Amino acid sequence: MADFRLKVFLSVARNLSFTKASQELFITQPAITKHIHELESVYKTRLFDRLGNRIALTRAGLLLQEHSKRILDDYKRLDYEMHLLQNECSGELRLGASTTIAQYVLPPFLARFIEKFPQVSLSLLNGNSRDVEGALLGHRIDLGLVEGIIRQPNLKYTTFLKDELVAVVSTRSKLVKHDEITVKELCDVPLVLRERGSGTLDVLETSLLSHNVRLSDMNVLMYLGSTESIKLFLENTDCMGIVSVRSIDRELVAGQFKVIEIKDLDMEREFSFVRLQGEESGLSQVFMQFAEHYNKNL
Repeated sequence: MADFRLKVFLSVARNLSFTKASQELFITQPAITKHIHELESVYKTRLFDRLGNRIALTRAGLLLQEHSKRILDDYKRLDYEMHLLQNECSGELRLGASTTIAQYVLPPFLARFIEKFPQVSLSLLNGNSRDVEGALLGHRIDLGLVEGIIRQPNLKYTTFLKDELVAVVSTRSKLVKHDEITVKELCDVPLVLRERGSGTLDVLETSLLSHNVRLSDMNVLMYLGSTESIKLFLENTDCMGIVSVRSIDRELVAGQFKVIEIKDLDMEREFSFVRLQGEESGLSQVFMQFAEHYNKNL
């Protein structure tokens, strides 16, 4: 039901580029131009100023951007609530989730979803972020949930939750005496990290590069395939791990682990839904909208 021209306008406004909007929406650049011209004709005003090779929003464009966001959000809520009225969603939904999301984020949410939509058959593939994206490209799943910051160009990502990585040690470790260390000091600390292809490692590498530090500069003792493996390893060594803060809630409350601050190292990240460009299954949309409402009510 939503006016597609508003989606086109918001894409151009967000990217400040007709070309990037064309790539994002998978339609031709002349089609993008046509939709923008139609909106400008309707409102009898320019929405963008052309500044050589660049564009910028006009005052009218800024106003339309503000209202368009609200309008499209309202359409999303309407679509979600109409689905809830029917309460007859059925079929198969194949999900894929990266390890951290599958272990520490999804379980309570999946229980609520199954309770609300008992006629939906859910399956969950678990792997690292690259595994999930590969399964999506291979049409083995309908919708993925991934962590990290690396984006595949032929996939569409939608943020649904914020997360943060933290440095953690066992309270029995010699390292527990520290409250904060510098990035330079981190280079000398023995580390146990997630494996290649994990979103966790992607975020850590990018964060270190902002300080001109490479992963090869670090004292990495071992790469492990899951956060649970890292936690068990930390309980028996004087190493430090880098994990999602969501994964160590119980250990922090129990006094088993301690978070060590790393000065000026930002390791925030996003958990995102990921799907094939141009493919929108009804059940995937219901699941994503349900997740949005669930997170707002946490």
